[in-house]
Amino acid sequence: MDFNVKKLASDAGVFFSRAMQFTEEKLGQAEKTELDAHFENLLARADYTKNWTEKILRQTEVLLQPNPSARVEEFLYEKLDRKVPSRVTNGELLAQYMTEAASDFGPGTPYGKTLIKVGETQRRLGAAERDFIHSASLNFLTPLRNFLEGDWRTISKERRILQNRRLDLDACKARLKKAKAAEAKAAAVPDFQETRPRNYVLSASASALWSDEVEKAEHELRLTQTEFDRQAEVTRLLLEGISSTHVNHLRCLHEFVESQTNYYAQCYQYMLELQKQLGSSKGEIFSGTFVGNAESTSPPAAATSPPAVGAATLPAVPTIPVVPTIVGVPNTVAEGVLNPNEVKPPASGTRKARVLYDYEAADSTELALLADEMITVYSLPGMDPDWLIGERGNQKGKVPVTYLELLS
Repeated sequence: MDFNVKKLASDAGVFFSRAMQFTEEKLGQAEKTELDAHFENLLARADYTKNWTEKILRQTEVLLQPNPSARVEEFLYEKLDRKVPSRVTNGELLAQYMTEAASDFGPGTPYGKTLIKVGETQRRLGAAERDFIHSASLNFLTPLRNFLEGDWRTISKERRILQNRRLDLDACKARLKKAKAAEAKAAAVPDFQETRPRNYVLSASASALWSDEVEKAEHELRLTQTEFDRQAEVTRLLLEGISSTHVNHLRCLHEFVESQTNYYAQCYQYMLELQKQLGSSKGEIFSGTFVGNAESTSPPAAATSPPAVGAATLPAVPTIPVVPTIVGVPNTVAEGVLNPNEVKPPASGTRKARVLYDYEAADSTELALLADEMITVYSLPGMDPDWLIGERGNQKGKVPVTYLELLS
């Protein structure tokens, strides 16, 4: 190992002199070469970019992987340049538990059937989450991380070099200033009455020495100024490249939003399908019960509370009026086929409802809905609790309760 003691001592001396000079600048005891306003703005923008990129990166990692131990494990795999092992998502794990529970409870029982349906949806949600995490990591996190570990390190390195060049330049300016002051003092005319002839010779010699020192300091200053200007231009070019970084991060941000939109759209579609499946099976399991309030999943108080409870002290539960069964009129709902023309609204007690979302009718028995419109709704005996009869003018048909806000 080549160990150069002289070079080590020289580097240590330069380090301590720069540290002392930097401290004197902070205390206002030394002059400092100021950069132009545009350069300072570039430095400030670069610092903002670095700081906010770090915060956005860390918080996005928390969003995609809330488990801190899992994040540490992924970080170690990346540093070791090894592939991160595939990890089961929480939705997929829940789906596995529900499927195993359904096999124990009996896949033919109502509870087992529902567990299988919900478990399958959870599995699809987990797969969608996995795809979203992979896409967000590849298209958003990776560019941010590459900037911090690549471009920003280069910028920081060049900024440190520029800082050292500036300190060297200021040190040369200080040495030149001292040399000129000493030269002026040595060149001053001595007092002939108080100064002996021997000192004339010494004064002339000192003046010549300080003149040489001034020339040497001026030469070093020119060299140092050239190095400083060159390094300032290199650093300026790198700092101006931050604009390209912003453009790249903007594109990545759009891709992240698109991935997140697709993920939530998939989740919404899966849950709508599950809701329809559970709604159709709910009518078989809980036939004869009806949820009057679309915002509540519990049956009305009158159906679950015994008559002995003081009804006057309990809050009223909104209900939908039910059309009574008329003797001699076929119960089309019980038969499973609804003819809107044969359904007549009750004489009183119909309710108004506001449509929350657009709904496209699946067949002629259903009523198409538009968001924010008002319709009249009521229920029929034995009707699926997730559906109501809706009327709008002369149009009539079944409407889903989940798309409505029932008004009192």
